[in-house]
Amino acid sequence: MRLRLLLLALGTFAVGTDTMVMAGILGRISGDLGVSVPAAGQLVTVFALSYALLAPVLAAVTARWPRRRLLLAALTVFTAANALSALAPDYPTLLATRVLAAAGAALYTPTASAAATALVPPERRGRAIATVLGGMTVATALGVPLGTYVGRADWRLTMWLVTTLGAVALLGLAAFLRELPPPAPSVGLRERLTPLRDGRVLGAVATTFTFFLAFQSVYIFLGTAVRPATGGDADRLSAVLLVTGVASVAGSWLGGRAVDRWGVRKVLLTGSVIAVACFAALPWLGRTMPGALFYALLVPLAGWSISVAQPHRLASLNPGNAPLLLSLNSSALYLGMAAGGTAGSLAITLLGERWFPLAASVMGLGAMALAARTTRPAAAGTVRGRAASGTGTPARDATTPTAPEPVRSEAG
Repeated sequence: MRLRLLLLALGTFAVGTDTMVMAGILGRISGDLGVSVPAAGQLVTVFALSYALLAPVLAAVTARWPRRRLLLAALTVFTAANALSALAPDYPTLLATRVLAAAGAALYTPTASAAATALVPPERRGRAIATVLGGMTVATALGVPLGTYVGRADWRLTMWLVTTLGAVALLGLAAFLRELPPPAPSVGLRERLTPLRDGRVLGAVATTFTFFLAFQSVYIFLGTAVRPATGGDADRLSAVLLVTGVASVAGSWLGGRAVDRWGVRKVLLTGSVIAVACFAALPWLGRTMPGALFYALLVPLAGWSISVAQPHRLASLNPGNAPLLLSLNSSALYLGMAAGGTAGSLAITLLGERWFPLAASVMGLGAMALAARTTRPAAAGTVRGRAASGTGTPARDATTPTAPEPVRSEAG
């Protein structure tokens, strides 16, 4: 079972590397294909937006597929798309291959998270999700620097690296992933989308979007925020980013265990408080290296704990529709990533390079308020009557580790 979880995590590692490594090779792409760096940067935006828009649609369209087949198909599309990216002769072709890669990623990541919950008993689901999503955090710490280094001479080598990672995950899952539950009886698209009428689902998705909007609005411009500490020195900035990557891995690992022990609500609120406080303090922390490193340690710990708690929360709300709900969460996360750059740029324009993280603290407060309102037991009780009237499965409080019922067909 541990091997299967690690293979699922290898797939998310490939997806995470593919998502974020483009930022490190934009200059090479720009020079090779004869486009401006801002135009090359649209490859990142197109990937994120395509992922966000396609994830729930593809989850609904493929809902009748056996989960194992879907995982293998998603990795096949993702791997082939990255091979095509490596071979792309011009910018329009490369742009099209990024949309195709996003489609494969949008199918894979939520399905892998749902499959992880089907491989373990309920009391270990937080740790299972953390293992799978840990592939994304390890991509931040290892995959992106490695991909950037490999592509320093030729960006196409980076694409071949991602292709290789996807192929290894595909072959491993094809060989060892064989024990997922069968699919449920087929239902129509309307029934499949019924959980979207559940206010708790919309509240969870809105929380994910708002928090990652705040997080990314600072992370994308972290070099600007800590420039007084680094003095523009690339080695010092690399040290800050390295700590960020390592803390992301630790946050995912600790978040899974915290959810299993203390419940979703406590993890969400604690993580939000820490992140909001750090955003507000960054104008001062960013003045010195110890302060910058302190920020780089705490915020990823909080952020990735939240990123583990949210899928656990959604899978608990309606286990029979876990893949669809997790795809919505992935969409919200990627929309937050895509919008974070715009929000950060606007904040810098309005507040200046030192004070722009204050805007993230305000957005973080919004995410914390959403989490507090939509995870309180009274909110779950209010929706319980709505669920009984036909808007979803009977509701239960998803803020405790024992809340989830066994994930049935759609997680397997």
